[in-house]
Amino acid sequence: MNKLLFKNFTKSLIVITILVNIISANLLAQSKNPSPLNFPTPKNIENMLFYIQRDPNVNTAIYAINYQENGKIDKSNPIKAYWIRYAEKGEKKDFNYLQRKFAYGIESKTLNNEEFELQFVSYKKLPLTLKKIDSDQKYHVFVSVNQKRIQVEKIFVRIEGGSFWLPNVKYAEVTGIETSSNRTITERMLLK
Repeated sequence: MNKLLFKNFTKSLIVITILVNIISANLLAQSKNPSPLNFPTPKNIENMLFYIQRDPNVNTAIYAINYQENGKIDKSNPIKAYWIRYAEKGEKKDFNYLQRKFAYGIESKTLNNEEFELQFVSYKKLPLTLKKIDSDQKYHVFVSVNQKRIQVEKIFVRIEGGSFWLPNVKYAEVTGIETSSNRTITERMLLK
């Protein structure tokens, strides 16, 4: 009788172990795609062009048109960038010096009266274009990713470890409207 009980116990233990391994593997896979965090969507942000979210927290970098008091774009500094610190009750906070100069800041160059070339200070291989569009008379940001021209709405940056100066960036995903089809798309690019 003890042998039969032991045999049934062993079979049950093996089945439970297999089930736990399968469930654990599924949960681990889900947590890595694209992030274990649930990011809020910025809403009602005045003059917002696009935003960036990234691991390891939910704080969001906002990029908005920098208008002067007269209502015209500031051509010497067309983008105003700052944090919405969702981890701190949604507080709005300017980038600090290091963030502005080495990580999340944007440099601009005037191309013509209503068009600017933009580059992130930390990644100059991704030129963006800020341009006023005739159809709605508003500024939008455009980028080409994987041979697709996208009106940028958001960017997600997947970071796995590293440090402030050398984060281990796995990829970036650009989400927005593909200009040729007028559909919302997300394109992933590996950053090197």
